[in-house]
Amino acid sequence: MASIVQGVAIALGFVMLVGGFGVIATGYRPFLIPTASMSPTLESGDTVLARKVDGGSVGRGDIVVFREPLWGGAVMVKRVVAVGGDTVACCDAQHRLLVNGTPIDEPYLPQQMTSGAGFTTTVPAGRLFLLGDFRDNSLDSRSHLDVASGTIAASDVTGRVEGTVWPFDRMSASERTVAFDRLGGAVASRPGLLEPAAYVMVGGAALIVLASAAGGVVSLGRRARRRSG
Repeated sequence: MASIVQGVAIALGFVMLVGGFGVIATGYRPFLIPTASMSPTLESGDTVLARKVDGGSVGRGDIVVFREPLWGGAVMVKRVVAVGGDTVACCDAQHRLLVNGTPIDEPYLPQQMTSGAGFTTTVPAGRLFLLGDFRDNSLDSRSHLDVASGTIAASDVTGRVEGTVWPFDRMSASERTVAFDRLGGAVASRPGLLEPAAYVMVGGAALIVLASAAGGVVSLGRRARRRSG
């Protein structure tokens, strides 16, 4: 009976491990963060996992991976701060970004930061306005205001960042920001399946290890009883 229970537990653990891995492998892609433009949220050298999404499904506050030919064609990671139809401006007296006239409190930004050059622009339909969290050291939509008002096509987005997987001490799931929620409409997306899938994988691996260890203990106990008998 014990061997049957052990076998079922190991099989279940294997299914959980493979299933969780399958969700991550098919739904997410890894990306290396090359610069500190998203610091402190993402640091240079971090490896993140981005969920494969349609750019039309992202909202204000989402951190996205994209490739814009007019920005040099390199893969970049920035935060969406405005979507089609929004008017975005920099900045109020407290250095806060204004979206549709509403000042945005962004707790993820560095504490010491200047406003930079002021601007006001309206985002065309089907396009996104993106900024790095390290506003003082980021080449983003502000650097391309003369081309499509600094925006990129939503179709240029290839993924939404949902977690950091390396280095180990920075491993974490991305937190959904509520900074833009009071604007309504296209706000930051809800977390995807990355964190649940990771927990399923860890749980499956733990179940395999525990079941194997328990089986070993049972076998040793049987041998001991036989010897004593």
